[in-house]
Amino acid sequence: MDPSIQVVSVLFSSPKILANISDDKLQRWAKDLHALWKNLGRKIKDDVKNRPEFYSQIYVPYPVVVPGGRFREFYYWDSYWVINGLLVSEMPETVKGMIKNFLYLVEKYGLIPNGGRVYYLRRSQPPFLTLMMNSYISKYYDLEFLRSNIHLLEQEYEFWMRNRSVIVSLGGRNYTLNHYNVQVGEPRPESYSDDVELAENLTEVARQELWAELKSAAESGWDFSSRWYVGGGTLQNTKTSAIVPVDLNAVLCQTEHLLASFYKMLGNASKVQEFETAWMSRLAAVQAVFWDETLGVWLDFNHDTKERNKAFYPTNMAPLWAECITSQSPVEKVVQYLKKNEALSYQNGIPTSLFQSGQQWDFPNAWPPLQHMVIEGLAKSNLSSAHEMAFQLAQNWIRTNFAAYEKYRAMFEKYDVNGDGKPGGGGEYEVQEGFGWTNGVVLQLLESYGSRLSGASSVSYSPAAAVLPLLVFLVSGGVR
Repeated sequence: MDPSIQVVSVLFSSPKILANISDDKLQRWAKDLHALWKNLGRKIKDDVKNRPEFYSQIYVPYPVVVPGGRFREFYYWDSYWVINGLLVSEMPETVKGMIKNFLYLVEKYGLIPNGGRVYYLRRSQPPFLTLMMNSYISKYYDLEFLRSNIHLLEQEYEFWMRNRSVIVSLGGRNYTLNHYNVQVGEPRPESYSDDVELAENLTEVARQELWAELKSAAESGWDFSSRWYVGGGTLQNTKTSAIVPVDLNAVLCQTEHLLASFYKMLGNASKVQEFETAWMSRLAAVQAVFWDETLGVWLDFNHDTKERNKAFYPTNMAPLWAECITSQSPVEKVVQYLKKNEALSYQNGIPTSLFQSGQQWDFPNAWPPLQHMVIEGLAKSNLSSAHEMAFQLAQNWIRTNFAAYEKYRAMFEKYDVNGDGKPGGGGEYEVQEGFGWTNGVVLQLLESYGSRLSGASSVSYSPAAAVLPLLVFLVSGGVR
């Protein structure tokens, strides 16, 4: 056990969600997942605050829920799905404490670091703090907590606008968007030897540039992926800062909309106007820069080459999830894009990409937050075929996770879309058990679809068939 932390019990009584799950096996599983939170609860010892020079941990005042496995500290974007899972488990005080921790970090450091170690202080992760606050406020309407801390939500937003913005010139207009751009050289302390080895044949300038780009990729949460490759097909070709990502800008679009809504709740008309203006500008930029009319979906944009990346990533659908759209007209096109895409032929989940690079944020891995983004985005639309596709994707993901849990008695950070849904692999470390965001996503899907979901391993579903009027049931082995 890390000497800077102590295990704390964060378990609450039996949540209401259990009564809404029709399948007895899934109901028992949900109870197990609820109980897993107590295994992932940690509290940073006061000695870390009093003698920080002796520890790599960053002190935060309230208990945290960690991902699990080798990840014994909090991680920023993981915590969004953890928090939503904790809310399903009816654990508001744990959630409020975790949000307070992030607010504390913004006030102390001006940003939320990638994770809870001092060597992460120069980079962040996707900015979900305002979305976390919304998840909590929407359920518990704690306006006093919001009123006391909204300035810190705005401070974090300003960090991203001041340090991670980029001007995209397109069609005679300039658009302000955001990218990951950690301008810090030298190898990552947590992966020092890997970074040194990767850059050993480069010039000193090229080494420093590569190391900064690797840190930028780590800031994205997608460390590592062919999504960030420019001009070649290896990790050495990582140039994250050149890519303007759809999902980062979808998150910030939602942040701007939420800040406007929060200030409206608090009666601050001038701030409402400020953030509504920012939101409207972002809506226009997202549609102008990312939308590809031919494919019918949003695509990452390379601001050096002025080209969109036509490759498949689940994040191509992020504006639906973030409701960063001006109308429902793109929804049918996105459904058709998904229907035609090879990615939906895999019954164990949506692959992170269709390129097998050996990196963990590529094929054949499927990651919980990306599944949830796609499912929730489709479910938020007003199109019945999108709703049915969302359900079938949820059924596939629940079946994959439950089958693996039955086999291994564990939850994993990622899964393989091939075969029987075994844990994923690739990247710099072995697949980890725990697992915070996996548990959170499953609990949210059970809350949304518990009356319809089945834990049976003998039934698989074709999400692409959801655009048809009738459900298509496929026995396992019928479709890859």
